[in-house]
Amino acid sequence: MGGSEERVVAVIMVGGPTKGTRFRPLSLNIPKPLFPLAGQPMVHHPISACKRIPNLAQIYLVGFYEEREFALYVSAISNELRVPVRYLREDKPHGSAGGLYNFRDLIMEDNPAHIFLLNCDVCCSFPLPEMLGNRHLYVHYTCTFNLWNQLRMLHCYLCFVLFFSSMFSEAHKRYGGIGTLLVIKVSVESASQFGELVADPVTKELLHYTEKPETFVSDLINCGVYVFTPEIFTAIQGVSSQLKDRANLRRVSSFEALQSATRSFPSDFVRLDQDILSPLAGKKQLYTYETRDFWEQIKTPGMSLKCSALYLAQFRFTSPHLLASGDGSKSATIVGDVYIHRSAKIHPTAKIGPNVSISANARIGPGARLISCIILDDVEVMENGVVINAIVGWKSSIGKWSRVQAEGAYNAKLGITILGEAVTVEDEVVVVNSIVLPHKTLNVSVQEEIIL
Repeated sequence: MGGSEERVVAVIMVGGPTKGTRFRPLSLNIPKPLFPLAGQPMVHHPISACKRIPNLAQIYLVGFYEEREFALYVSAISNELRVPVRYLREDKPHGSAGGLYNFRDLIMEDNPAHIFLLNCDVCCSFPLPEMLGNRHLYVHYTCTFNLWNQLRMLHCYLCFVLFFSSMFSEAHKRYGGIGTLLVIKVSVESASQFGELVADPVTKELLHYTEKPETFVSDLINCGVYVFTPEIFTAIQGVSSQLKDRANLRRVSSFEALQSATRSFPSDFVRLDQDILSPLAGKKQLYTYETRDFWEQIKTPGMSLKCSALYLAQFRFTSPHLLASGDGSKSATIVGDVYIHRSAKIHPTAKIGPNVSISANARIGPGARLISCIILDDVEVMENGVVINAIVGWKSSIGKWSRVQAEGAYNAKLGITILGEAVTVEDEVVVVNSIVLPHKTLNVSVQEEIIL
């Protein structure tokens, strides 16, 4: 293994309409993976990261949304990136590993040596080439620690980074296992919300894995980004066969069968974490690559606002041309990281930013002030309107001298204010820490309310 000609495919799990309930009311109008973060659909960020993988042959989006909901986007992104992108619709949920296995024949059409698997609702810098261990990007791992010590004494930061990356980013190719997980250290308090794991500090082998444990195991968690060899299909097939065998051998009463049907999964439903990662841990099959960059899960609208800020900040280094600028002389005053769609109309006396994303055909009036918000298509913010820590839905209108704002507690239920589609906030109305469902008109101020 390790030849530069090896082909790679990427699979991005996008879920389905039953999986986006926590994202309402925003997911009532658009599939969650297509909701814009930093002006780009959520799924666009991992797709763009896949473009950096050497010898990438194909990108597959796997989910159980209707194909028509992704058709236009898939066509556009394929043309933009000049990489084939294809949507594969599951007939039913098969689990993260089962969904991969369900389309194994299509995935293996290009005879890939490596298969990336990403979850769409993950926000990070996606260090995919580093995980793969591309030898053209990094110093070979045969460098010695004596060299490392010399580089450290010479204070050669760039050389140190290249050396460190080379030592620990080639686990997938170097150890001969079937997969590498992206992992990150988090606070002890938050670790139990995720899959916790233990890795060998030297070899980076995955030694133990448990999904959302009741007691603390480790502050190292699974990021939901993987690279596998095709042998992963053999592992999934083995688990599926075991599930079928257990179902065939089990003899239970009708009452037990009824109870079991409500608590167990079908044999073709295979979970990557509990059914694959946990059993293979400690068997020299799985390794880890630790990122020290940003990482978040995008489960709620509040977290989408936080992740939009993270991607906007990343644009400074990866896509500075996407960020707006202005000093208030001939165009609006821009503070910090701001994305403005080219069709949006912004009055020169408005002040925008930091962490603001403004979508197509939006209209921002004189004296408006926007901070930490997502403004969706066809929104109008009128004269001296203020939007802070909020998401303003499609075709909504914020009246003169009105305020739509929140405290900005991203994880709290009412931590940000959300206006659904076509909500009208009349003049001089204040909306604080509230969620307003589509097609409502507010003519009085509200605070910490859900307007149905």
